[in-house]
This record gives sequence, C-alpha cells and structure tokens, in this order.
Amino acid sequence: MTDVFTLDALLPFILIGFTAQMVDGALGMAFGVISSTLMVSVMGVPPARASAGVHLVEVFTTGVSGISHALHGNVDWWLFSKLVIPGVIGGVVGAYVLINVDGDVSRPFVMGYLSCIGLYLLWKSSHPPRERKPRVVAPLGLIGGFLDAVGGGGWGPVVTSNLLVQGTTPRMTIGTVSASEFFLTLSISITFLIGLGWQAFTTATVGLLIGGLAAAPLGAILAKRVSAQLLMRLVGTVLTLTSAYSLAKAVGYAPF
Repeated sequence: MTDVFTLDALLPFILIGFTAQMVDGALGMAFGVISSTLMVSVMGVPPARASAGVHLVEVFTTGVSGISHALHGNVDWWLFSKLVIPGVIGGVVGAYVLINVDGDVSRPFVMGYLSCIGLYLLWKSSHPPRERKPRVVAPLGLIGGFLDAVGGGGWGPVVTSNLLVQGTTPRMTIGTVSASEFFLTLSISITFLIGLGWQAFTTATVGLLIGGLAAAPLGAILAKRVSAQLLMRLVGTVLTLTSAYSLAKAVGYAPF
C-alpha cells in the first residue's frame, strides 16, 4: 500500500475507525477485530500491516481509557498483575510470528480466527454470566495477547468475555482489561516497528486514528440507545460474515 494522505485515500479508513470506535465505546471491546476484519477482507491490507496500524492507534485509545478506569476505581490490581505480563509476552510472540509469515499464508488463519470471534460474540450475547472469582487468568492473558497480535485484535473479546464467563464483575473486568491493554498494544506496536519499520504505519493508520478519535465521545451515546446484547449480536454477525467470506476467498471457494 502506498503512503498517500489524500482525502479519498484516507476516507475508507476513517469510516472503519469511526465505526469500530463507536462499537468499542459502547461494548468496551471490538475495535481491533472490527478494524482488522474490514481492513483485511474489504480493503485488502496485508494482515501484518493491518495489525500494526490497529495496535498503534490503540496505544492512544487504550492509554486514555486505562487512566480513566484507574481514576474511577474500576481496576482490580490483582487481576491486572496476573494479566499484563503474560499478555505482553503473548503479544510480542504473536507479532513476531505475523511479521515472519507471508501475508497470503497468514490471511486464511487470521480470517478463520476472526470468524470464530464473531461466532463467540453471537453465543455470548445470549448467555449472561454468573459472578464468581476467575480460576484461569495468566494462561488466558498469554493466549489473548498472542491472538490479539496475530489477528489484529481480540484482547477484549477473548479476555473480557472469558473472564465474564468465569464470573468476574463486569465493571471491574472491563476496567482491568482496558488498563492492561495499553501495555499490550504498546509492546506489540514496538515489535511491529522493529520488525517492519515505519513503513508499516501508513494511510490506514492515520485514517483509523482520525476516525477513532472522532467517534470516541459518541460511544457512550450509542450505549444508552442500543442494548449491549443487540450490539454484540450485530458485531458478531458482521465479523462472521465478512471474515468467513474473506476466508473462502483466500482458499479459492468464494464465488466472486
């Protein structure tokens, strides 16, 4: 992808960033998976560059979000300590793997993973969790960090959803996962920067950043007007359909 910063070149990525951040602001998750799915399956961005751009943008959004949650007492520091180090390790390993795998080879696996996330969100939207202390935390952070880097997103859907299924309190879970995500996205971005150079952060990154920042104040409004379960069903449906089509196209089974 060429580094062209015209309005025509930026606009599709601005719209992707805006849409993803609107949903993320209402759900507390899904910016990465929505952005990555649309960038790879619709815009044709190579998976490594899509993930690199998404994570650089998320350094800013998760930093602000994490500070806000900490100031409002929404962070469980015990849970944070169990998540952040395994998450960073998994993220760095995942980014390294994605850098060293050809985009045409990794694309089917990335799209297959995102399809599974979409199906999981559909399932979760109809299965409210029961509150209790989580038993599996560090391994979840390691796996979540790895998948987040490889798939361009998924820390929120994978980690938050699994912790809620284990019975954690929604408010503290979202705050803790958001705070730890800053360190994850920072470490993944540094890994991509070392492995790919600044050329990985181009038009797509700038567009995502503009769209994401523009939508950030509006997520709360969407959350008040649309139920979280309905929004999760819509996100799960979009992710499943777009990534499944891209997967079929990558393996030669798409009709067009």
